[in-house]
Amino acid sequence: MPDLTSASVPPVGADDHARGEGEALIVYADLGCPQCAAAWPEIAARPVRLVFRHFPLAGKRPRSPALHAAAEAAGAQGRFFEMVDSLYADRAHIDDPHLWKRVKEMKLDLQRFEDDRRSAAVEERVRRDFESGIRAGITGTPALFPDVPEENPQ
Repeated sequence: MPDLTSASVPPVGADDHARGEGEALIVYADLGCPQCAAAWPEIAARPVRLVFRHFPLAGKRPRSPALHAAAEAAGAQGRFFEMVDSLYADRAHIDDPHLWKRVKEMKLDLQRFEDDRRSAAVEERVRRDFESGIRAGITGTPALFPDVPEENPQ
């Protein structure tokens, strides 16, 4: 049973998906969420180091976990944010054939994409982000937080 006790949002780590420069802004988002899609252009345009964390609300949006797995699989080939941007820009085409079309347009290895998006490692990554959001009290998306570095105990 995972530990779901209350906690703060974890600080930005080396394995977080981040782009941009400056102060970090941590965004917990659901790739199937219409509110996230509507807010994404404004969020993505901010002059910050944007840190994306997965928060798929599968109970409300059953396709969300598959979309998050697709973003992770694209990320394994260096195209995480390109996939996120693409999914938010065209919410009407999120089923597998359209994902495969995106993969081909991004010139990704389709077999590797398929293997990665169905892997235990991808499932674990998405789950870890989601659980950190739950512990931090997130109940909806998008949820934005400034990065707060961990205190250095002495």
